Amino acid sequence: MARESIKARERKREKMVARYAKKRAALKAAGDYQGLDKLPRNASPVRLHNRCKLTGRPKGYMRKFGISRVTFREMASAGKIPGVTKASW
Repeated sequence: MARESIKARERKREKMVARYAKKRAALKAAGDYQGLDKLPRNASPVRLHNRCKLTGRPKGYMRKFGISRVTFREMASAGKIPGVTKASW
């Protein structure tokens, strides 16, 4: 499980990206790269990293569910994800 500080940092980046999204789009459309340089670094969506919403695990992330493969397997086995069943043929 990731440390709380790392998860909090990622949430902070998500908020900052959302806050500056319109301003970034306007500056990019205008071609004002000096204006883009003056924005905070964490306002860039490139700096975001997908993490499991429950554990904060950075690797093995499944976009469709927003959780890591490990958490997905535990929840699917427990029947907590609707429509997901173990394969059998």
